[in-house]
Amino acid sequence: MKVFVYAREKDSVYESVMGRLSQICATTVENISDCDVVVTIGGDGTILKAGIPAAKSGKPLLGINTGRLGFMATLETNELDKLERLIKKDYAVSRRMILEVRFNGEVFHALNDVVLQRGEERLPEFTVIRGGSGKSGNSANSENTEVMKVRADGVIISTPTGSTAYSLSAGGPIVEPELECFLVTALNPHTLFNRSMIFTTDKPLRIRAGDVSVSVDFNREVLRSDEVVITKSGEVLDLIDIDGHNFYDSIHNKLMRSLK
Repeated sequence: MKVFVYAREKDSVYESVMGRLSQICATTVENISDCDVVVTIGGDGTILKAGIPAAKSGKPLLGINTGRLGFMATLETNELDKLERLIKKDYAVSRRMILEVRFNGEVFHALNDVVLQRGEERLPEFTVIRGGSGKSGNSANSENTEVMKVRADGVIISTPTGSTAYSLSAGGPIVEPELECFLVTALNPHTLFNRSMIFTTDKPLRIRAGDVSVSVDFNREVLRSDEVVITKSGEVLDLIDIDGHNFYDSIHNKLMRSLK
């Protein structure tokens, strides 16, 4: 088996992983396109950086957790003996949807979320429109429906995978990660009503806000057009659960008790 290793840093954990891979006769490669499996060493942020390239290459990904929460990284550093299950293909796979994000003539992809936030100017008004391709938010048109208009510090559009990340901190719900939906949560809205909204992925979401900053997972750009268009990508990331941990175990063990 050929393995591509992506590490946050080449420390003692990295050396232990490389040694264990050598013991189980796994060959490490330099290019992700040449591997059978991607292994990341770090936290969920490390998986975000390697996840899109892995998805585009059609490679499953195993995360070894050296961070704190590690919702996507399912193997802990004291469980490296279980890496031999990679060779035997003795593991489960969780398929995670990816967002396709378009603005300013460019296309980005997000495994967790897209965040639009205010700059230094006054509180912007964010308008979320579902469906359609024009720029009119006519609620009478089911193909072009304005579903939210709010003045806020920002808006988070997340995948179910991202529901346990920034969206959760902003008061959003936890969504089972293998569902396919868009989750929209306002950041500090100037309103007495503040609830997240969940949408199916059969129609695009378009967010209009003027000149705001846009963060696509870890990539930050400045938006100067009047619209961001979000659709479900045709690519998915296959996350390896090598130890049999399921999503509900992670919720119980990592959110319902103190961080390590």
